Amino acid sequence: MIALIFFSALLWDEAQAWGFKDGVLHNSIWLERAAGVYHRESRSGKYQLTYAEAKAVCEYEGGHLATYQQLEAARKIGFHVCAAGWMAKGRVGYPIVKAGANCGFGRTGIVDYGIRLNRSERWDAYCYNPNGKECGGVFTDSKHVFKSPGYPNEYENDQICYWHIRVKYGQRIHLQFLEFDVEDDTACMADYLEIYDSYDDINGFVGRFCGDELPDDIISTGNVMTLKFLSDASVTAGGFQIRYVTIDVPSKAGDGKNTTSQGKANFLSGKFGIM
Repeated sequence: MIALIFFSALLWDEAQAWGFKDGVLHNSIWLERAAGVYHRESRSGKYQLTYAEAKAVCEYEGGHLATYQQLEAARKIGFHVCAAGWMAKGRVGYPIVKAGANCGFGRTGIVDYGIRLNRSERWDAYCYNPNGKECGGVFTDSKHVFKSPGYPNEYENDQICYWHIRVKYGQRIHLQFLEFDVEDDTACMADYLEIYDSYDDINGFVGRFCGDELPDDIISTGNVMTLKFLSDASVTAGGFQIRYVTIDVPSKAGDGKNTTSQGKANFLSGKFGIM
């Protein structure tokens, strides 16, 4: 009887750890699984991968196509990508956290296109690699420092990494660049870091960065941000360290505008322009 009571207490403690708080699902197991799920597209652009090619992309990186369940686990803690991709067993879909008129048909969950009979259709890919979390991840802490893959060593060629940041509702994200060294290119078309003021890399484009000078700080307009790092097939550099901290929503309208400046590293301005 005592053993049963003790076991029940353990289960209750575990149950208490599961659930939503401030809009974020808090459970270390879910966070670990979600960090292993990531979105990939062809280097030639969106929706260019057949099923066989998508599978090869994931396997090349030491992982495999994510299952529906793995993608849903990631979605439940904030993984949101508005782009359909291959999953295991030839399934196609994408994860939606925040409903929108232009993405997800106004609903949340996995937008499921089902198992495709034509494996030559071209979509993106959703990979799962629990041992490959260094390149990308999902962060929900109030502050965190993340780095380019392999840092402080140079990053490798042919990499695509996504970092999704989601903090408490009513807070914003303050990005601070601690170190920055990405292959220099006037148009930032070779290696680059892109920043989005949104759940995904489709909406809220802020800018594209390369070079070896520190970009200025950037403040989100909401509680989510996405960063995408891409390296091409030649020439690497030292990489970067970026820290984010949460800040409360400013009391004055306009104080929380997304901010950066020209002249500090090559920068391709986004929808918010250059402030």
